[in-house]
Order: sequence, then C-alpha cells, then structure tokens
Amino acid sequence: MEQKQETLLEIHDLSVSFRMYNSRLGQKDLQVISNLHLRIRPGEIVAVAGSSGSGKSLLASAILGILPANATVKGHVHYRGQELTPQMQRELRGKEIALVPQSVAYLDPLMRVGRQVDGHRRPKPTAQRRKLFRRLELPERTETLYPFQLSGGMARRVLVSTALLTGASLVIADEPTPGMSLEQALEALKMFREMADAGKSVLLITHDIDLAFEFADRVAVFYAGTTVEIAPAADFRTGPAALRHPYSKALWRALPQNGFEPIGGFQPYAGSLPQGCLFAPRCPCATDRCRRETPPIQEVRGGEVRCFHAT
Repeated sequence: MEQKQETLLEIHDLSVSFRMYNSRLGQKDLQVISNLHLRIRPGEIVAVAGSSGSGKSLLASAILGILPANATVKGHVHYRGQELTPQMQRELRGKEIALVPQSVAYLDPLMRVGRQVDGHRRPKPTAQRRKLFRRLELPERTETLYPFQLSGGMARRVLVSTALLTGASLVIADEPTPGMSLEQALEALKMFREMADAGKSVLLITHDIDLAFEFADRVAVFYAGTTVEIAPAADFRTGPAALRHPYSKALWRALPQNGFEPIGGFQPYAGSLPQGCLFAPRCPCATDRCRRETPPIQEVRGGEVRCFHAT
C-alpha cells in the first residue's frame, strides 16, 4: 500500500539509563537502551519485535514520558518535526498519543468499565464504544462491570477499545493481544490496520510476530536495547534471504513453523553489555572489528540495518 513520506515520530540515538544503588549504597547508572533509532510515518503500522528485555516496552514509556524518576533519557525524539519535550508529552498523552498498556493494572479497579473507556470525552461516545465492544466480542453488559469482574482477555480488549476511542494520531500498542483468542486478536489487529489506512500511525510492540508480519508495514527488530534492523514486513514473510541482520535471520528461524531453531548464547544483560556490536558474541559472522566497534545504522536494500557485514 502506498505510504506518505512525511514522518510523524522520529527517534535518533535514544538512550535510557536508570540510577541504581548497589549493596554498599553506592550509585551507578544502568543503561538499558542505547543508540535506538526508529521512524514512524502517517498511515503505517510499525511492529517492534525482539526477545524479552530488548527494550520494547521501555521505548513506549520513553515516548510518553512515563518513566520512573530515576530514569535519564538522552537523544532526540521528534513529533511532527518538534522536539518532544516533557511539557509536550503531558499535553499529547492520551489525546494525540494513546497507549494500549501491557498491564491490565492500568484499569481503575473502582470505576465501571464503560466510564473508563469513555473517559472525559463530551459527548460520551456510547454508540461508538458499543460498536467496538461488539467487534471485539465483549458482551454489552461489560460496560457495567468493574475490572476485577473481567477475564484477562476481556481486560485487554477493553484497553484496546479505550485507545481506539481517543482519536489519537499515534497509538502505541504494547503487547495488546495476549489472552485473546486467535479470532479476537485478528479482529483487534484489523482495527489497528483500519486506523493506519485512515492516516493514523500505530507502533505495535508484540511477541506475536507471526500476526505482526501480516498486518504491519515495517518491522523493527530490537536486541539488547538497540535497533538492529528495520525492514518491510514483506521481507520477514519471504524469509532469511530477504533479511539483513544475523539476529533477524535467527529470529525468523526460531519460529515454530520455520524449524524452531535456537542459537547459542543469550542476550546480554544491561550493565554487562559487550564492547562493539552487542550481537557479536552470538554472531557467526563476527570479526575483530565487530568486537571493537559499534556499527552504525545504514540503508541496505530498502531497509535499515546495524551490521558491518550486511549486504
């Protein structure tokens, strides 16, 4: 599908660290995201894939300005061409930029579901809410329930409805489908696709990468807190020959339908990151240069990749 070329959200060299205390009450900075790069245009879904601990959810919190007080953020985040300052984040949060959070604990336990989904909007979007509920297979009585009366899958579908009703230009969906049936997850992703086709933007953070490949325009692969590849979703459907980074290829081969093939080693922990390329200790292509130097993001075959050997 044809996409507009202007950029809604642009992230360059984003780093996030946390001030931590050790056993002797000394302080140190633990860097969990480094040199992260991402761009989202109007009218597209960008899926973010990667293993647990790769920085996907922290990216969402950094964009929205909801990191804890001991976090330090460096780098550049631009929204509609303007630097996204803390004041702008407060003004845009929940309006221009909406979040589908990973945790159902975001629901107020003392407020009925209908009131939470409607929020402070006037007039109340009751008809639109009920239409969304029907599409997501939520019974009409759901609006009268409290969060503790919902199953996990129902609560996630309520969170999806809340974000879709905001009319936001950018929706950040952080693991929106766990707990849903396949049919419900497909319907939720179809709704995100409809938003994008209407000119909105969706940042889809997910472990259900098989589904993401089918609905996203591009896929960003994260590893150990940084971006290693951003490629058209069609490349992931094609397979390793179309991909550029060794980790992206390994991620594809690790899918059950592709052989469930693991790779040796493990993703490094924040605080013990290797010098040079973060994937070098596990990479079959690594050279001495990879172990000394951090590769920059470069354009290769219509995608972006952080690898000296990408072709």
